[in-house]
Amino acid sequence: MYRLVRPLLFALPPSLAHELGMLALAPIEHAAPLRALVHARLAPRDGRIAVRAMGLDFPSPLGVAGGFDKDARRARALAALGFGFVELGTVTAQPQAANPSPNLFRLPADRALINRLGFPNQGAARVTERLLGRGGAAAVGVPVGISIGKSRVAPLDPIEPAIDDYLASFREARRAADFVVINVSSPNTKDLRAMQGPAIARALLSAIARENRAAGAPLPLLIKVAPDLGHEELEALLAVVEEVGLAGVIATNTTVRRDGLATSPEAVEAMGAGGLSGPPLRQRSLAMVRRIRARLGSNVTVIGAGGIESAEHAMDQLQAGADLVQIYTGFIYGGPLLPAAIARGLSDLVARSGARSIQDLVSRPGGATRAAMIGHGA
Repeated sequence: MYRLVRPLLFALPPSLAHELGMLALAPIEHAAPLRALVHARLAPRDGRIAVRAMGLDFPSPLGVAGGFDKDARRARALAALGFGFVELGTVTAQPQAANPSPNLFRLPADRALINRLGFPNQGAARVTERLLGRGGAAAVGVPVGISIGKSRVAPLDPIEPAIDDYLASFREARRAADFVVINVSSPNTKDLRAMQGPAIARALLSAIARENRAAGAPLPLLIKVAPDLGHEELEALLAVVEEVGLAGVIATNTTVRRDGLATSPEAVEAMGAGGLSGPPLRQRSLAMVRRIRARLGSNVTVIGAGGIESAEHAMDQLQAGADLVQIYTGFIYGGPLLPAAIARGLSDLVARSGARSIQDLVSRPGGATRAAMIGHGA
């Protein structure tokens, strides 16, 4: 069905198509009987692909990445479609509009997107209230994360206003979230990626971690990193992650690189600046997951994101060292039945391997050997 609808959607500007997609999800979000029907048909029920991480239970390792539902408008609907967890946002302390249009582009030849949206959202307070007004994370039925970023108006020099801005968002997000993602890696907010430098990262992450502990019942905190970090830059940032005691790392955000694309260089140049997502990011994301797991061992949760379009792609991430995986661009190109299809595919891969569970299949060490048994590897 989606194969028939997608050409019509792709004939529209990407932002308009996204809004139509969100509108189509509204009946599932707001009508409990319909949501229950969709959930019964699509939500994963195979305990073999369930994952426990960060003290939370995930019915499958597949989640929707931050950026798809920026204002927590469709969290319950996304869970009903078969996602094992949902990351909402990115939200900022101050409500803000998107960067000037056009700011979102499709690259169909690469099944990719370029965006320079710049954290458009209604503000952390309003987004949190919306989620709480619909029953909070418990009503979503799967773990819910909220991604927080820097408001455009908060300066970075000196750093204190930016830290205060993140803290304001965190105080709101923690009221409704099961975990919080600290986004310092979007290329679409001026100078944001500078916050991945060790000195600034230490100041920011330490402040949020202190706030988290002081509030009682601390939530898992994760940081989302860019795929464009060099080896030494990543090592320095991961040392801070380890020092501060974060629960996890998401690898990765979008890339500013444009190499290896099937889309013509002229067309890509005409689109301009922004973060590239989708299959061109897949190998970079896998490499980052491997490096993060090798550096931090089993002490943190690693979430792989970048170019996942199938159960095999998801399993590659898990075999590379991810505990969980996320999709966004694949969801745009693959449609609303993709989460359930990936979950079924993961169940099939586990069954074919003879493992008792997906966590047994990808457990370290030994996961790579079992990967060979199911005909693919990282």
